[in-house]
Amino acid sequence: MKVKFISLASGSSGNCYYIGTERYGILIDAGIAARTIKKSLKEAGISMETIRAVFVTHDHADHIKSVGGLGEKLHIPIYTTARIHEGINKSYCMTEKLHSSVHYLEKEEPMQLEDFHIESFEVPHDGTDNVGYCIEIDGKVFSFLTDLGEITPTAARFIRKANYLILEANYDDEMLRMGTYPQYLKDRITSRTGHMSNIATAEFLAENITEDLKYIWLCHLSKDNNHPELAYKTVEWKLKSKGILVGKDVQLCALKRSTPSELYEFD
Repeated sequence: MKVKFISLASGSSGNCYYIGTERYGILIDAGIAARTIKKSLKEAGISMETIRAVFVTHDHADHIKSVGGLGEKLHIPIYTTARIHEGINKSYCMTEKLHSSVHYLEKEEPMQLEDFHIESFEVPHDGTDNVGYCIEIDGKVFSFLTDLGEITPTAARFIRKANYLILEANYDDEMLRMGTYPQYLKDRITSRTGHMSNIATAEFLAENITEDLKYIWLCHLSKDNNHPELAYKTVEWKLKSKGILVGKDVQLCALKRSTPSELYEFD
């Protein structure tokens, strides 16, 4: 079975990822305008009518902007934990509250939806509640960890399961330290419920990469405190120090913040 993956946006201005087969697709987060989602999918040859659900990681605005419209107007089921659903409906950015489209998940209780075997799991972040997703399609395992302050044993377990990994590399330590953000915001970002730095992500991957991991996409890069090339080079350098060559042993990509990635297809 052919599996398709595309990042529609990945950054503090908005996040949305698509994963699907020839027949069905799902979205992970919907933090950009619904019309942008439709347009980007159409340009990739994907019909909005094939979307069976949206799976939400947490209730921050850059992950939920259009879930109300997708859920209540297009009648697409919105899956996440009960606490995240509560947080979504309390969010200032939700002009369209969720009612009929709400579907609840329990962490680490797998569910089946069409071709997708889906399991949510706890990640440390400062939303009302926070999850990553592990999605298996026809033996191919994708793990999504878009916002987390550190890699806990639970997060590590789901990273090691992945053949295809979407993992945060939010900031460069030096750029954040020398940047213009107020100290309280710097402290929030670097906390254990904040975001992952390039070097923290790189060091974890270098120590824990498995032979089954084929692709790494670095996601949720900061506009002000990171550069795609810097995130890429930091991870590439750390992997190389362990004898792992990017392009040969594993593929690596730093996702764009506000524009779609290429459409990846895997047999």
